[in-house]
Amino acid sequence: MDLFGTGTDKAANLLPRDGEVNYLGKIMDAQEAAGYLDYLLHAVAWKNDEAVVFGRLIQTKRMVAWYGDSAFRYTYSNITKQALPWTRELQALKHIVERHAGETFNSCLLNLYHDGQEGMAWHSDAEKDLKKNGTIASLSFGAERKFAFKHKLTGEKTAIVLAHGSLLLMKGTTQTHWLHRLPPTKKIRTPRINLTFRTIDGQRGY
Repeated sequence: MDLFGTGTDKAANLLPRDGEVNYLGKIMDAQEAAGYLDYLLHAVAWKNDEAVVFGRLIQTKRMVAWYGDSAFRYTYSNITKQALPWTRELQALKHIVERHAGETFNSCLLNLYHDGQEGMAWHSDAEKDLKKNGTIASLSFGAERKFAFKHKLTGEKTAIVLAHGSLLLMKGTTQTHWLHRLPPTKKIRTPRINLTFRTIDGQRGY
């Protein structure tokens, strides 16, 4: 029975080869998802994301926050972030995601896109701090946005629209062989937040 009417085959692999991506669809009802969106918009320690490009520090409109079991250090785009301790609400979301994913995670990178004009360029989450071939679980709230994949060698592309309160799992060698992005669009004028639950290897903190 599809409790939330998504019509999603949760076992289906969205990728034709070299990785595994499962879209579980909506994992909570609209009222619960709306409550979490309101909490995330107003209570998370958001900061504008930064990157070092050709030696220059660039600040983006997109905002991020980094939480974890310990004060993990995580480096991407030549910027190192240190994890904050979980809030009660983020811990609850982690447990919900772990139950649906059948895996455990020790950290979460949150992204806030204020409207459709903010997006993310092609990239893969293959930083050395992350567990090799570990699952990344992406939980979405707010505006429905297209999420695209592109094979690093063949250029093959596939995409899916991520719903409010939905969960996407990227598994195995997906980060090795595929890029992903959130394309910008002028059609969407409301915010989207996604929480990407991850596993950091071999660090200590707190």
